[in-house]
Amino acid sequence: MANELILIIEDNEKNRKLIRDLLQAKGYLTIESETAEEGLKLAEERKPALVLMDIQLSGMDGITAMKQLKATPATRSIPVMAITASAMTHNRETILSEGFDGYQTKPFNLTEFLADVGRLIGQSRS
Repeated sequence: MANELILIIEDNEKNRKLIRDLLQAKGYLTIESETAEEGLKLAEERKPALVLMDIQLSGMDGITAMKQLKATPATRSIPVMAITASAMTHNRETILSEGFDGYQTKPFNLTEFLADVGRLIGQSRS
């Protein structure tokens, strides 16, 4: 599954670097955005296989951005995984009920994170 393009929308530079380095080490290609607004433009222009979306972003939040991706014909089919520091069970259920295709908490369990990435990219191909 290497060479798929993944868009990382994360406003924390250290988190972006960690995610980018991990994904690139596994052979994925990455593009990045610090804001939801820029990320939406990149998603429409580049059509990544997966979007990793921080929930707590300055400006537009990740839930609003995900809903815009899902409402836009050009990006509707791109899976979106929520990335959040909130690990409460009810938060996971709430976030998934909003329409996200996956959910990972920071700090990541690397095995689970990579498995989720692979699963969502596999779904986007079928």
